[in-house]
Amino acid sequence: MMINTKKVLHRRSFLKGAGASIAVPFLSAMVPALGGSAARAATTRPLRAGFVYVPNGLVMSEGCNWWTPTTVGSGFEFTRTLKPLEHRRQNVTVVSNLMGVEKAGQHTGACSAWLTDAEPRRTTGADVRAGVSIDQVIARNIQGDTVFPSMQLAIEDASHLAGTCEDGFSCAYFNTISWATPTQPAPMQVNPRVVFERLFGGTGTPEQRLVRMQTNRSILDSVLEETRRLASDVDASDRIRMESYLENIREVEQRIQRAEARNHELANIAPDSPIGVPPTFREHVEMMFDLLHISYQADISRVFGFMMARELSSIAYPEIGVREPHHGVSHHGDKPDEREKKGKIDEYHMQLFANFVDKLAATPDGDGTLFDNTLLMYGAGMSNGDRHSKIRLPVALVSGFVRGDRHIEVPDKTRTIGDLHIAIARQFGIEMDSFGRAQSTTIDLS
Repeated sequence: MMINTKKVLHRRSFLKGAGASIAVPFLSAMVPALGGSAARAATTRPLRAGFVYVPNGLVMSEGCNWWTPTTVGSGFEFTRTLKPLEHRRQNVTVVSNLMGVEKAGQHTGACSAWLTDAEPRRTTGADVRAGVSIDQVIARNIQGDTVFPSMQLAIEDASHLAGTCEDGFSCAYFNTISWATPTQPAPMQVNPRVVFERLFGGTGTPEQRLVRMQTNRSILDSVLEETRRLASDVDASDRIRMESYLENIREVEQRIQRAEARNHELANIAPDSPIGVPPTFREHVEMMFDLLHISYQADISRVFGFMMARELSSIAYPEIGVREPHHGVSHHGDKPDEREKKGKIDEYHMQLFANFVDKLAATPDGDGTLFDNTLLMYGAGMSNGDRHSKIRLPVALVSGFVRGDRHIEVPDKTRTIGDLHIAIARQFGIEMDSFGRAQSTTIDLS
């Protein structure tokens, strides 16, 4: 007779301390030792989705298209902007010729319609309206027992802008790509410290969390006793996985602390700089991607939307030799030297995204990796930013469970981006006949 002495952990186990609560990643100790249907249920890894937005269009000028592949189907050549993803060819699907919303403000319609396929209401007041975004539809269907159904992050904060930002459209449209309802935009968070505390500061009083921050005490230190207890209950492989996960958290927390220290030092120079926001674009983006990586790893959330910058972005990129603001650079007038600057920005954004994909693919999850059950959509709400064009939008899907090595070309100028959203929803088991302006889909991702 076989006696089962293995201690089974609950899938939603937490390490708790004063003012902190850290979700535990998937461990073999969460699988019932005797197998069977219970074990299969425990090892079923969740599907995940992410939507990464870049502003101001891409270099897609006549005779100088650095995004759209020249051939359709498999074996297509990776263009200059797509090149950082080439080593993941089997996971990449490029979808071309989808239409955005043309009659909705040059930049307003780009961001507000990217995930909604809806024309925003022209208003300068609080009565904004677009449509429910596809990330929120997916989140409601696959959230399971996660702490947060979805996460919305951004690099630039436009919440301080009031009134109209463009052609009679409210500045509120520039703050997000996610809409919980047609009249309720989902706020984006730009401060890594706030995101970190939201992920792990789930227990204790605000005073406890404040004391920990003020004394520079790590969240991991506050759960040290619980960590030691858990380590004694699991096998060597689980201990290694836990150590790697906790080290990821510690490394991100330390980077946030360093950013806060630098911001304190620079307070007299840049008094409006939010505490916790890194001083460079690259550090900020990488920190946000790392927080999203951790949220996937611990199954805190399965869906995210991330604006790598907002429309009309004033960010400059001296680290790659582009010192002018992004929006101005996007109006390159097809001048080779100016167009080259925009191309460098496009490549830079893509490389940071590709690094995130690689990190997911290197992180164990059950008997595979985090990337295996993830679908990511990357793109912009306009194509040629110099002309504010919203035809032939640049869109790429990168997924561990959707077949790649494909360039899909939909009928030119006849299908809206909602066509793709319907096809994406089906990959998550969500059947819908229409979405936004699209009444059906012509795209088969199976």
